[in-house]
Amino acid sequence: MVSCSRREFFKIGTGFLATCLVPAAGWSALLPDSTRRSLSFYNTHTGERLNVCYFKNGAYCPGAMGQINHILRDHRTGDIEPMDVRLMDLLYTVNQRLGSCSSFHIISGYRSPQTNALLRKKSTGVAKFSYHMLGRAIDIRLPGCDTHQLRQACLDLELGGVGYYPRSDFVHVDTGAFRTWNG
Repeated sequence: MVSCSRREFFKIGTGFLATCLVPAAGWSALLPDSTRRSLSFYNTHTGERLNVCYFKNGAYCPGAMGQINHILRDHRTGDIEPMDVRLMDLLYTVNQRLGSCSSFHIISGYRSPQTNALLRKKSTGVAKFSYHMLGRAIDIRLPGCDTHQLRQACLDLELGGVGYYPRSDFVHVDTGAFRTWNG
């Protein structure tokens, strides 16, 4: 179990609240009221595939979101947490803008605090309070699409965080405040 001080806890909570309130107008404008939204995933660590309609008739589909939560689980611990539906909408929009029929290749979805701490010990590029631990971030590739092009499509939305890791060949997106970085 990873613990944090009271000050760190309040800092995380305040940051979470701010990102929930501030970009609401941008997130709500992300998609028109479409009747169906589907996504396709390939988990590079488990070999699992998923093609699912997660939004239908004006509502998110709980069963489909459960399947998404499962494929985006922490593959090291098996822990499953709910993923932010705004993250799914962001991926859907990126896929539509790129005109891609490919499955998103998942490098990292949800991360347990234990996995995040382990990865922080191995790399300087892992945030202590990562959005991955909140189900609000994903690291992806999109076959047939250069990661530079994928990054640009994510940047064009001006929503959430967009990290570009050209050496590892993936793009990080999250539902926090808009910001960018290179890893």
